[in-house]
Amino acid sequence: MHPIGTITRRLEVSADTLRYYEKIGLLKRIYRNEAGRRLYSDKDISRLKFIKRAQRMGFTLAEIGNLLSFRENPQTAQPQVRELAHHKLKEIESHLAEVTTLKKELSLLLSLCEASAEGCPILENLDGDA
Repeated sequence: MHPIGTITRRLEVSADTLRYYEKIGLLKRIYRNEAGRRLYSDKDISRLKFIKRAQRMGFTLAEIGNLLSFRENPQTAQPQVRELAHHKLKEIESHLAEVTTLKKELSLLLSLCEASAEGCPILENLDGDA
């Protein structure tokens, strides 16, 4: 069993976040010792790692809650998980296209700014209608 301080350092997550995850049900009720301090099991740590990885993939906390439910019975959940992951991939692809466009636009503005003796195309563009 691991105290909350160990978990916060090991997984780089705040104690408030751990408490919140428990409050909203992403973590099952955490065992507390006689003093009322939370102690996390290896299973809790595995669940937290799952949550963090899913967050890095862009899943919302609500979606992660669904994934955690599906995790309990993966054989019957496969179609739902596949659909959720497919939807998330489409969102990421759309976001990536937006970021790529913004990168090209900012690169162009930077080149224009470097070549400009007067004014600043970057500020002028940000000030204008897009």
